[in-house]
Amino acid sequence: MVVFVTSCSNSVHYTNAIKAETSGRYLYNPDAVIDVFYKDDHLFLNWRGAEIKPVALDEHSFFVPDMYQKLRFLKHPNTKTSYLAIIPENAGDSITYAYEKVSDTFNTPSMHLENKNYEAALQGFLAIRKQDSTSVFINEREFNSMGYEFLRDKKYGDAISIFKLNTALHPDSDNAYDSLADGYLTQGDSLLAFTHYKKALELNPSNKRAKKFVSAYETKVTH
Repeated sequence: MVVFVTSCSNSVHYTNAIKAETSGRYLYNPDAVIDVFYKDDHLFLNWRGAEIKPVALDEHSFFVPDMYQKLRFLKHPNTKTSYLAIIPENAGDSITYAYEKVSDTFNTPSMHLENKNYEAALQGFLAIRKQDSTSVFINEREFNSMGYEFLRDKKYGDAISIFKLNTALHPDSDNAYDSLADGYLTQGDSLLAFTHYKKALELNPSNKRAKKFVSAYETKVTH
C-alpha cells in the first residue's frame, strides 16, 4: 500500500464519540469507497489504495489535497443519513452531500469481483448499468482482458465466470460470447464452446473465428 502523508499545521483532538460516529465506509462512486479511520488521534482516509492523512481543520472538517476538496462530516437534514459533504470554495454556494456513509461490510461490485463473489459482483454491475448503460465501471474490454488473464494463468473457472459476467452485461456483443466460447474451449468443453461461438455468429455473421469453429464442429458431428 502506498502511503501519502500531508502536513497539518494545527492539532485537532477527536473525542471518542466523534471517532465512533465518523469512522467507517463512504461511497465515493458506484464502484469505489473511502474508508475513514483514526490512528493515535489522527484522522486517516483509505482511498484508491492509498492511506492518506488529510489536513485537519476542526473535528468535523478537513482538506484532502489528493482530491482537492474540503470535506465535512454531516448528516443530511431531511434523511438524517451521514455523509462526507463537500464544502464549497465560495461561501455563498451550497454544501454538496456527496459521499454517503454505508455499512462497514459494504462491498462495491469490484470488491466482490476481487473476492471472486461473481454473482454478487454481477448484481452490482447490473445495478450500475441500469443507472448508466455507458458507465466506465462496466467496460467490456476490461472484463475481457481480465478473463483472458485468468485463462493464461490456467484458472479456467474464474475466466469463464468473468466471461459470463461480461455476456450478461453486454448481451449484444459477439466478442463477449466469442470470449466465453474461448474459455469453454480452453477448458475442454467443445459443446459449450460451440453453443457460444454459435451465439457470437448469430450476433455478428462476420465473426470469422466463430464461423470457422461452428462450421468445423457441425461437419465433425455430422460425419
